[in-house]
Amino acid sequence: MTHILQLDASARPGRAGTHEHGSHSRNLTHRFVERWQSRRPRDTVTYRDVGGTPPSFIDQPWIQAAFTAAEQQESWMADTLAESDRLIDELIAADVLVIGAPLYNFGMPAALKAWVDQVVRMDRTVAYDPSTPEDPFTPLLADRPRHAVILSSRGGTGFEPGGELAHMNHLEPSLTTVLEFIGITNIHSVAIENQEEGGDALAASVAEAKRRVDALVARLHETFQMTTANGSNELDDVLAEQVKSETA
Repeated sequence: MTHILQLDASARPGRAGTHEHGSHSRNLTHRFVERWQSRRPRDTVTYRDVGGTPPSFIDQPWIQAAFTAAEQQESWMADTLAESDRLIDELIAADVLVIGAPLYNFGMPAALKAWVDQVVRMDRTVAYDPSTPEDPFTPLLADRPRHAVILSSRGGTGFEPGGELAHMNHLEPSLTTVLEFIGITNIHSVAIENQEEGGDALAASVAEAKRRVDALVARLHETFQMTTANGSNELDDVLAEQVKSETA
């Protein structure tokens, strides 16, 4: 049985097409999960609305607690890190991480960055060994294949890889860097563009994004079926081919 962690980071609470001024990224995450569960109804989902209820920003006590060795922890540190532990436990449990993230000022929403800062933590999601300075970090979420699906929305166009504004898009590249750092290396992305232009241009982008989400669900469904039937070696070959097709 596969477990999904669904994160929505948009400041808009509703879904585009259903609620006035609704979020396009929320619409994509819900579409992904609905299509997934229609194929695999026994799979489970944890939902977290980081846009509606942002995680806490890290502060000096958090940093002190997070970088204190377990045998030296003081009693207050467990309470300080309790939220981080909950968010990390949710992430570790997930086989598929679905992130709905609009592009805000060329990067991720502050609420999503707060989530990132809470889950990237020494000895929970990444290990550090100063005795190997050439490669000191070990991702701790590389223990099994996990997938991340980044579903975004953008005001303009041209932010895709190879686009004329790709150099200004720090959303998917930043999330990819973070996720790979902790061990999630199977990353897929779909985005809606032309929100500012609206009209036919936006409608066409929405339709294409929905088509790509449906196709991605179908491909990942086949991947997880193959994982169960054939084991990880064949899965690695499938993942390599998927990465080639998505970046071509």
